[in-house]
Amino acid sequence: MSDPKIPADAIDAASPSKRTLLYSIGGAAITAVVITFAAVLPAEYNKDPLGLGRATGLSRLWAPEEITVDANAASGPSARRESVAFRTDTFEIPLAASGDEARRNALEFKVRLPKGASVLYSWQAEGLDTPEDLMFDFHGHSVAAETKGPVSVANYERGSGAGANGALVAAVDGIHGWYFRNRAAKPIKIRLKLSGFYTLIPGGQEGNLAGIQPDAAPAASGR
Repeated sequence: MSDPKIPADAIDAASPSKRTLLYSIGGAAITAVVITFAAVLPAEYNKDPLGLGRATGLSRLWAPEEITVDANAASGPSARRESVAFRTDTFEIPLAASGDEARRNALEFKVRLPKGASVLYSWQAEGLDTPEDLMFDFHGHSVAAETKGPVSVANYERGSGAGANGALVAAVDGIHGWYFRNRAAKPIKIRLKLSGFYTLIPGGQEGNLAGIQPDAAPAASGR
């Protein structure tokens, strides 16, 4: 008994058209690109071109284990010697307007301090109309590449405002400073002055990816 023959027009009707196949292939390619940029890059390579990694928390998956350090437990002896000279620097930190396509409205600037070393600081936002439009996160942490293990993190102060003055005794041996984010509709500048026993971080390295340099050569003494 022979198999029944399927009419040719029925086969043509059941087969997807070339246009449908192209749409399916194109849709799959777009989905793969979105997944790569939105999930794989933030989680695996600490790259977040779409900003979704930070929003969803995926950008934290690549990071090493963190140990929170009590920032108020950093006090040491009343007198101590330092391995680096005392210095004073003034920095100008430009921040673009909110919504800048290159995201230059936010950056992080830190200096290196050994545990127990002190620094005086004073910063003021120039061109800022509403203090609440400038967000800052003052913190420090050890460097993963140096510790080869968990990163110790010390959170000093978070908030918003147009300026701050104070002193810091480093809670951990590592890099310490600020993350600034301008939420205003126009660019502003942060004028930051530091004095203490710190060393600068070269531009392009963790803590100074923006390459911020002091306004003038540092004043030093006590070598």
